[in-house]
This record gives sequence, structure tokens and C-alpha cells, in this order.
Amino acid sequence: MTTSTVADIAALVGRLLLALLFLHEGWIKLTHAEISMVYMKNFGVPTWLFMPALAVEIGGGLLLVAGWGSRYAALALAIFCLSTAAIFHTVFTDGGQLLHFEKDLAIAGGLLVLFAAGPGRFSIGTRESLRLSTSPQI
Repeated sequence: MTTSTVADIAALVGRLLLALLFLHEGWIKLTHAEISMVYMKNFGVPTWLFMPALAVEIGGGLLLVAGWGSRYAALALAIFCLSTAAIFHTVFTDGGQLLHFEKDLAIAGGLLVLFAAGPGRFSIGTRESLRLSTSPQI
């Protein structure tokens, strides 16, 4: 196997692992919508944001799986993770909260790398990946 093939396999596995997280969490929120909205409301987040947040998680996760539009899905999910960290995980004296904050930052970091590098060769978005430079312009 060439280095390029190994990198493309790593990009695919990385995309799938990231997508799994968002698809799972989106499904949990969807199947427990009332609990999720109460949780949001307790942190001062308007419940009308529930559906857009769900769309970002599930839609973004599906785009990561496909590798189509994955650069911008990764960017949207990174912003989602940073927002989640800043809103829901700011009690740093609580070890669990601090851990969730750090994980959200790490996930956002991985998503930003995906945004910068693209989905890899094993994706529906291969043409997108080749067409864009390694430093996409927004």
C-alpha cells in the first residue's frame, strides 16, 4: 500500500468515527426531544434552536459519511462543538464538565483538520477535494 492510500484510508476512518458521534448524539436528541429541550432551556438556550442543532448534527454526520460537502460540514460541526463547549461545559471545577469541554475542543480540532485537508480519495466529494486547494477559501 502506498502512503497516499494509507492516508486516504485514515481520512475515511476518521470521517466515519467523527460522523458516528454526531449521528448517535443526534439520534438520542431526536428520540428524547423533550428532555433535550428542557436541558437547553436550563442553560438559557431558546428551544427553537433544537431543530437547527439537530439538523447540523444529523445532516453534518451524514455528509461526513458520504464525504460530500464534508469540508463545510466539518466547519459547521466544529463551530457547533465550540458553541456547545462554551454554553454547556463551563463549570471547570467539575471534572466531568471540564472533560466534556476538553473533548469538545479536541473534536472541533479534528473537524478543522478535516476542513483543511478535505475528505480524502474515498468519498463522494473526491472531485471537491481535488478542486479545492488545501487551504479552502471561504
